[in-house]
Amino acid sequence: MRIQLAIAAFLSGITLFAQEEGGRRIVAGPSFLEPLQKRDSVLVLDQFRYGMELKDIAEGTPIALPVFDKESTARDGHLAIIQDWQLDSVKVSSRRDSVARYNIRASFTLAPLIPGEFELFELQCLVGQDTLVFNNQMMQVTEPSIDLETFQPNDIHPQAKFPYTLVELFPWIYGIAMGGMIIAAFILWMIYRKKKVAQDKANAEPAHIRALRKLDGFRGDKFWKADQQKAFYSGVTDALREYIVARYGVGALEMTTAEIFDGLKGSDIPADLYQEMKDLFERADFVKFAKFTATDEENAQVLPQAVRFVTETYQQEIADQVGNDEKEE
Repeated sequence: MRIQLAIAAFLSGITLFAQEEGGRRIVAGPSFLEPLQKRDSVLVLDQFRYGMELKDIAEGTPIALPVFDKESTARDGHLAIIQDWQLDSVKVSSRRDSVARYNIRASFTLAPLIPGEFELFELQCLVGQDTLVFNNQMMQVTEPSIDLETFQPNDIHPQAKFPYTLVELFPWIYGIAMGGMIIAAFILWMIYRKKKVAQDKANAEPAHIRALRKLDGFRGDKFWKADQQKAFYSGVTDALREYIVARYGVGALEMTTAEIFDGLKGSDIPADLYQEMKDLFERADFVKFAKFTATDEENAQVLPQAVRFVTETYQQEIADQVGNDEKEE
């Protein structure tokens, strides 16, 4: 490479000029080498910006840069100079004594012509009377992969695939498990909420209405078959137990038949209706626990007796309320 010195103007009164005698030679640190193509490796004819950064240069300070002969290449034709010097003022570093001081980047563009490992030439710059020397850079250039049969560039090899490890899969497994738990919790909450709404709606109705609606679901002789009688008697007596709890305050849901009717003694239930219900509950116990099979005649009497018990006791409740109101008046 043939290096010459030239004189030219470039920025804010800073000028390029011929080297003067009596200056110092100063090692100013490393140069910089920046690729213009963003890739991991360097290929032939890739372009780079090679340069140096001048720091804290006072405005008006003369500087000089080497001039390259573009018709010849550096290092025996290994490199080509694509673009001459480019100067950029990076920033104003400080102002002292009303004089601006600059950080300046000076660089040129080059490209490797052949593959191999190169040691680039060092860069020099004349600042005032001092010569600043910047350490050179290394460049490793690879040759593009060419198919010798077709003389076409080979495709890039696909990324190697390795089996996943448990550590790599754990975040996915954990995330899927947590997502499943959240979805399951949401579904359970929706089911609970639906049941709660239905229960609240049912509880808002009068006790005798709820009992009659449940009893109405057991109409028809399809429940009288031997294998259906247990469910039939259980459904009817459960509806009556809930009504007894609401009407008389007796804990019939957790009581035996004997305990229920002991608790109903002394209530306003007529004696014949009381005995009729007691017989119904005892027959239901035989069907549920003793594998007793009731006759069609007995089964046909179950719903009318249960409905009669609910309606007559409810009417008695209304009559008691009317009597109490008249007494208060």
